[in-house]
Amino acid sequence: MNAFQKNKSKETLFTFIPAGDDPPRGGFSSQKKSPKLCGTNYPLSIAFIVVNEFCERFSYYGMKAVLTLYFLNFLHWDDNLSTTIYHAFSGLCYFTPVIGALIADTWLGKFKTIIYLSIVYVIGHVIKSVGAIPTVGNQVVHVVLSMLGLALIALGTGGIKPCVAAFGGDQFEEEHAKERSKFFSVFYLAINAGSLISTFVTPVLRGDVKCFGGDCYALAFGVPAALMVIALVVFIAGSGMYKKTPPRGNILLEVCQCIAFAITNRLKNHSKQIPKREHWLDWASEKYSKQLINEIKMVTRVLFLFIPLPMFWALFDQQGSRWTLQATKMNADFGGIVFKPDQMQFLNPLLILIFIPIFDFGVYPLINMCRFNFTPIRKMATGMILAGLAFAAAAIVEIKTNETSMPSPVPKESFIQVLNLAKDSIHVKIQGQDLFQQPTGAFQDPAEYSKLTLNGAQQNLGFELQSQGSVSTFYHNVQEKSVYSLIVYKSEGNLSSHLIADMETKPGKGLTAVRFINALDQDVNVTIDREQIISVKKNYSVSEYTTLDRGKYNVQCKTEATEVTLDLGLLDFGAAYTIVITNTSANTIEAWKTEDIMANNVHIAWQLPQYLLISAGEVMFSITGLAFSYSQAPVSMKSVLQAGWLLTVAFGNVIVLIVAQAAPLEQWAEFVLFACLLFAVCIIFSIMGYFYVSVDPEDLTGKEDEKEMPSNGNAISLVPQKTKL
Repeated sequence: MNAFQKNKSKETLFTFIPAGDDPPRGGFSSQKKSPKLCGTNYPLSIAFIVVNEFCERFSYYGMKAVLTLYFLNFLHWDDNLSTTIYHAFSGLCYFTPVIGALIADTWLGKFKTIIYLSIVYVIGHVIKSVGAIPTVGNQVVHVVLSMLGLALIALGTGGIKPCVAAFGGDQFEEEHAKERSKFFSVFYLAINAGSLISTFVTPVLRGDVKCFGGDCYALAFGVPAALMVIALVVFIAGSGMYKKTPPRGNILLEVCQCIAFAITNRLKNHSKQIPKREHWLDWASEKYSKQLINEIKMVTRVLFLFIPLPMFWALFDQQGSRWTLQATKMNADFGGIVFKPDQMQFLNPLLILIFIPIFDFGVYPLINMCRFNFTPIRKMATGMILAGLAFAAAAIVEIKTNETSMPSPVPKESFIQVLNLAKDSIHVKIQGQDLFQQPTGAFQDPAEYSKLTLNGAQQNLGFELQSQGSVSTFYHNVQEKSVYSLIVYKSEGNLSSHLIADMETKPGKGLTAVRFINALDQDVNVTIDREQIISVKKNYSVSEYTTLDRGKYNVQCKTEATEVTLDLGLLDFGAAYTIVITNTSANTIEAWKTEDIMANNVHIAWQLPQYLLISAGEVMFSITGLAFSYSQAPVSMKSVLQAGWLLTVAFGNVIVLIVAQAAPLEQWAEFVLFACLLFAVCIIFSIMGYFYVSVDPEDLTGKEDEKEMPSNGNAISLVPQKTKL
């Protein structure tokens, strides 16, 4: 496996390296040599850098893993706003590396930039953790602190991104290039390890540890904050061993200035009498060297090929938003081991670590044995197709999960069910409605809700109840877009009824909900899980819904005369239950349970195919794309291409937040939309790739290398086309 293929796509192996540092070519003779690690040629200083990177990645991915549920359940935002802010933050994290590179190259140098922006990073984590404490201020304070904390985190994590890997490469002497290559492998192993562990652990800290009466988001954010403090302390601890190169000017800034000058100069000299030039960048020749202009030409050709790439990242980064929200509506019980919805994200880094050697030593060699020229462009296009298929699979899963959701009433429409708590069957007729053709048996669990059609925003409807020849009529006011239960019971030998409002949507976070109806002639105190005490008045009074973790429950029911324990059985993921406390024929207390909202019956393991597909797509798209773009740029321009690559991730997140706000579709339809968009972009990218002419970056005269490079799992096959871009 070559060094280009040891990384995870979220991090670029060829990090956006500041000018003059790609890779460092010596120049350290005036500095003392760093002590070696255990008698090897590895500087001891890299141990501090690797540990720093592990802790920083743990910090970032750990915080990000619980971010969507924090927006949804703590700040009480809806799905679309939560998704929008999540992707706005993710996009910002990939815009800020440009700022970090400018600071490092033109002002502070990499070492000081890492120190100062890490401090900003820590402050952001602390503010974010404080904002997650329920007792600190009101809702507005929580939102302000959260947004401020995320902004500082984005500046910190993005600002140090272009510096840390390059700073590690600076520590090696030129004659130890082999050791430097292996260092990058270890470096990105630390990235994957930090991501894998944190995405599994922080959801446990959020859900299994309770604080302030609920999920402990303060702890889930506080532990990543502590890891970032450790990362900063470890990095500073190695200060005396580091080789520190001074700022040398920013090549990215110079490229932008050259392009701007070429455009300006062309606009000033638009006369037909002025001779045309072969390329629009040649208009910068009055100020910039021919070599720089030729290098920028190479880079702009690759950047043009980058234009379709953000759509892949638009799909990829939804693992932490839409896919996590989907997981909250699924059954997460693995034979007694219950997964958190946000824990499923750990599958991606785990699968990446598994897939990289499989593709390098299995898939790609097999394809080569079939004599198929699997070029980098084709690999990336295949990765796009796999990501699109992943979203098609996600759409199918979403459709199945929606089967257990409550129907959504529209204006002038409501839903109703009948709970017959009388001892005899009854027949219910509703004024102006053609419902309930069959009698409802005593304590019969309603199969589903029935739809009421109203003549306005509200309507006073007559309910006719027939039982054993007697008829009683009651009037209840019904609001549109609501869900109701009609409770029918006998009072002093006559039929009576209540109309009560039901839960309209599934309980969030995969929780379960329960309420109690007291059919006794005395008040009842219900104790759930030894902590929650619910008082329910006598004569068919109804409690509010109480949300609980999924599990089997026994409740203590205490009246003035007696105290009994009732077995409620399993209260399952996403279900809502009504428990009727009533007397048996033997005059003992019993509980009758009915399911108002169906439990999540689609297992969370059905998300595995979509994670498999998108992770395989990431290996083929991201790692190949990084190596391809790196091979197509001159040494001095590799940092510019890395800036372009990071910006494709940023713009991909921008696409998601635009779609989430501008196109409010059903979730399954949104998944299909993204899949279709990526398939369309894949076709465009394939056409662009067909006309792309691969170049030798060392050949600045424009001559192309006609020799086809071998294609195997460890090398990039670049086949020059006989056409022009």
